[in-house]
Amino acid sequence: MTHSLKCSDTTTFWNRSVSKCTPCPRKPGYGVTINCGFDDHGGRHESSLTKCKADTFNDGSGAHCRPCTVCPSGFNTSTPCDTTSDTKCQYTGSGATGVPVPEATPSHYDSSVFSTTIQTNQGSSFKPRAATTRPPLYPVPVSHGVGLLWTIPFAIIISIMLVVICTFLIYMKRKRGQHTVLSYRRRSSYINAGFSPLSAPPGNNDLEHILSPDILSAPLQTVLDNLDVLEELVILLDPENQGVKNTKHLASHCSFPATWITYTYSMKESKSPLRAVLEGVTSRQPDWTVGHLARLLKHMERNDAVTVLAKLGLNVMQV
Repeated sequence: MTHSLKCSDTTTFWNRSVSKCTPCPRKPGYGVTINCGFDDHGGRHESSLTKCKADTFNDGSGAHCRPCTVCPSGFNTSTPCDTTSDTKCQYTGSGATGVPVPEATPSHYDSSVFSTTIQTNQGSSFKPRAATTRPPLYPVPVSHGVGLLWTIPFAIIISIMLVVICTFLIYMKRKRGQHTVLSYRRRSSYINAGFSPLSAPPGNNDLEHILSPDILSAPLQTVLDNLDVLEELVILLDPENQGVKNTKHLASHCSFPATWITYTYSMKESKSPLRAVLEGVTSRQPDWTVGHLARLLKHMERNDAVTVLAKLGLNVMQV
């Protein structure tokens, strides 16, 4: 799962200051996390970098940690792999170090088949300048080269298929999100005609036999401060049950845009959407009371949630 809907490349994040996807910072010994841990609104969900695990490394040239090289038969490990550099291997038949990997046939040797730089016993290093013809350093079956010729295109095909699948999944996820936003706008039950969001709802005498005047006049912050009452309201209002109005309807009545509601529900695992709505309302309308919330719940035909607000009575009396 990605944190950004705007940046399909998970090694980038949405830079709001320049309004474009920017590559994540890289550091040797660490791998880049998904979208650097940031979402499109600047929210941070995890650290930008994560330390390479055992038997993997990143020398800073790439975004992710890679598996360490395992020395083949006939070679000893001269320098073990750590989080910032790959394994260096030494050929046991001579004083030179390195990992020669013939890729075609055992009848010739080419400088391009070396995966690492060759080092001499004195510690100096050199790279072959041109292809020369000489016997291989160790026997290699002819079928081995043929296998490599098939392996490379097969790996390319698999990579292309994975990219196509990931792109398709991201496209479908965005399409579902847009469909959800449109469906919210089409449902007339979300915004009742004639209702003015974020304004004092008209009085409703039916609430007075459920909630005391002290509860109705208490600040809306009282609901957030009472964790027991808040937890019961979350259990009642956050679930999406067909035919029952929930937190999405409440947020719509409080003038929150459909995109914000969709994003809040996408983060449901880390924070309750109801809590986010109540915090947003108290910051925008600090003069709102429990009575405002109760009237909206009554308007949504959620008397079960209104009854829960009655449990605020003890706290209100103590204040």
